[in-house]
Amino acid sequence: MFERCEERTYFVTSESVTKGHPDKVCDQIADGILDAYLKEDPASRVAVEVMASTNTLMLAGEVTSTARIDVVEIAREVIRDIGYVELGKGFDADTCMIFTNIHNQSPDISLGVTKGKDGEKEVLGGGDQGVMYGYAVNETESLMPLPCYLANRLAERLDSVRKTQGASFLYPDGKTQVTVRYNQAGEPVGIHSIVVSAQHSEAVSREVLNAFIRCMVIEPVIDSCFITPETRIHINPTGRFVIGGPAGDTGVTGRKIMVDTYGTIGKHGGGAFSGKDPTKVDRSAAYMARYVAKNIVASGLANRCEVALAYVIGGIEPEAITVNTFGTGTISDHQMEVLVKNVFSFGVSDCISKLKLLRPQYQKTAAYGHFGRTNQGFCWEETDKAWILRQLAF
Repeated sequence: MFERCEERTYFVTSESVTKGHPDKVCDQIADGILDAYLKEDPASRVAVEVMASTNTLMLAGEVTSTARIDVVEIAREVIRDIGYVELGKGFDADTCMIFTNIHNQSPDISLGVTKGKDGEKEVLGGGDQGVMYGYAVNETESLMPLPCYLANRLAERLDSVRKTQGASFLYPDGKTQVTVRYNQAGEPVGIHSIVVSAQHSEAVSREVLNAFIRCMVIEPVIDSCFITPETRIHINPTGRFVIGGPAGDTGVTGRKIMVDTYGTIGKHGGGAFSGKDPTKVDRSAAYMARYVAKNIVASGLANRCEVALAYVIGGIEPEAITVNTFGTGTISDHQMEVLVKNVFSFGVSDCISKLKLLRPQYQKTAAYGHFGRTNQGFCWEETDKAWILRQLAF
């Protein structure tokens, strides 16, 4: 007699962090500075890095712009808005020491980026080499992987209740994590585990904190159909999270690249986003790749899609465009590549123009992910090309 084999399943895990996580503090400051430059001078070239530690902030990088920006004051405003305002906790907006070392962009890099004019239109080359990936899957309404989407929404909710529900016992730092169980067909069938770590005051009891997080953070975000009796819920697993933010861990820009993108699902070329103006293809090409992948899935031509764009520094067009639909496409991947080349323009200037990347919009990208947020006005989340892809495919 043979025992019946259970259907094989597998797990996918994604994490996210709140605005007060030290790395995200740095990302938001870098993008706040970028926004300020773009607001005054849309042609600004900006590459800013930030490091935050106990009572200390370091701003460094390269900027070429006609704008004159008080980067120190912007940094303090961002820190204040995040919620680090209490004195004596190791890091606050008013008393942290801020050091700056910002100078002009290298003329060697500028030589590759500024290629001249085509009529009235400025032609730009890529500000660096690299391969950038975009991804979309039909697991959620926003065409994001479910674990990544849920982890980001939990982090966003944790920040929201801290500010709107009078939860004075919650502090700005926090992390979330969701593990989703998939069946053999690659469909999400349940949530294996949820982790919420929330920085808190000494005064709140663990019982009150746990009940609050379950009721006010987890339940409004996670659909009850995904939670089973076997679902593990971990709230502040160590039992204590009083010391947090830059006072507890040093933060640096660009260290949450999987939180920023697809949460361990799909590839990543390694280039971070925050603090970089859109002539840096690390940012603009990654947004373009997401735009293309999302439109392919929205068109119904694939259930899952990854788009790769490879650029060289100074190159006007990508060296290579690759589409992978993981066997879910209604046409071959080669046909899909031909199709997207006919529908989309991938020149650096074209990406910037189509996605309106010279607008000061980047500080709000620097928390809860750059993708899958359809209520923020990000052009790379639009699906306006789905209809033409569908028409031209057949």
